[in-house]
Amino acid sequence: MKAKVYFTDMRCRKEAENKTAKVEKLCEHIGINNFIKKNDLTAIKLHFGEFGNDTHLRPQLVRKVVDLAKQAGANPFLTDTNTLYSGSRKNSVDHLETAYAHGFGPATMNAPIIIADGLNGKNTMEVPVENLKYFQKTFIAREIYEADSMIVLSHFKGHLVAGFGGAIKNLAMGCASFWGKRAQHDTRVKVNAENCIACGNCLKICPAHAVSMKKEENAKHAFVDRNKCIGCFECQTVCAPKAIVNEHDSDLSSFVERIAEYAYSAIQNKKNKVFYVNFLLNITPDCDCVSWSDAPMVADIGILASTDPLAIDKASYDLVTRAKSLQPMENDGINIDKFAHRWEKTHGYNIFTHGEKIGLGSLDYELIKI
Repeated sequence: MKAKVYFTDMRCRKEAENKTAKVEKLCEHIGINNFIKKNDLTAIKLHFGEFGNDTHLRPQLVRKVVDLAKQAGANPFLTDTNTLYSGSRKNSVDHLETAYAHGFGPATMNAPIIIADGLNGKNTMEVPVENLKYFQKTFIAREIYEADSMIVLSHFKGHLVAGFGGAIKNLAMGCASFWGKRAQHDTRVKVNAENCIACGNCLKICPAHAVSMKKEENAKHAFVDRNKCIGCFECQTVCAPKAIVNEHDSDLSSFVERIAEYAYSAIQNKKNKVFYVNFLLNITPDCDCVSWSDAPMVADIGILASTDPLAIDKASYDLVTRAKSLQPMENDGINIDKFAHRWEKTHGYNIFTHGEKIGLGSLDYELIKI
């Protein structure tokens, strides 16, 4: 049986067709009352955006979901987890301040914000899993694990190492504690000395202090201590000459497979208690984890909802692939994989193949326009 993915485009000619109305209509088609019960402590999982990023989810759209959860009798809270890398969401204090600055305050949202993995990312639950390729146990943020139900709101966009980010990555990296994030990355970077300009940006930003400057034959270049490197890839985002590369191309293939397995783990105690909404708006090449927002790859496409995380991400991926590119590409980018084109060394599609193999969801979906 095909997984149902509900879809609404961005056309709007009256109040009843505005974006918040579209979100409400999608939740009605999903049947929010089938997932969210009276008195549920309901986690609304989203990404508040790194400070300086302005293409993260709009607070108005999130507030509509809060209101709908309350109408269902639940006690919703907005949540995310702290980052492995340094930045404006490294700890709960900075994370909350960033959320407030981006419009996600308790007053405007009519719901509290709880950073699910605690002050420094170490408030965790050890979750046993079976029949997976990489993990026998995972580490999920405690407040997400203990929530009765969950609504996963995802801004669909590109990602430096995963290729793309949607519902699956929101579940995997977004629901993991500090140790869970480290387990998923499990890869290292190295410096191509010939390309390095010794600017020092990578040294300044590395949260693990794994980068130093090395002098060889009267030339300086950055050097990464692989024993200290945690594989957060933050150094790659600030390296202008692209001198920092992954140790092995295959690392990225296994990286996205580990993401699929963590997504699978994050919802194991919430059978029939989770649904997903993907926003195909401001589809930038980079994740909202970066402190900037690039021009979009394609025009706004629409909003999708489903009970299947694999199906909703696959439908989102396919819609972006079919869309006309806003950036120069062969055949205007129509029917070209935009994410693989932008991030040539990624293996984003492996999320789908591995996810289906482990039972995360179905790639066979029916797109239902409402």
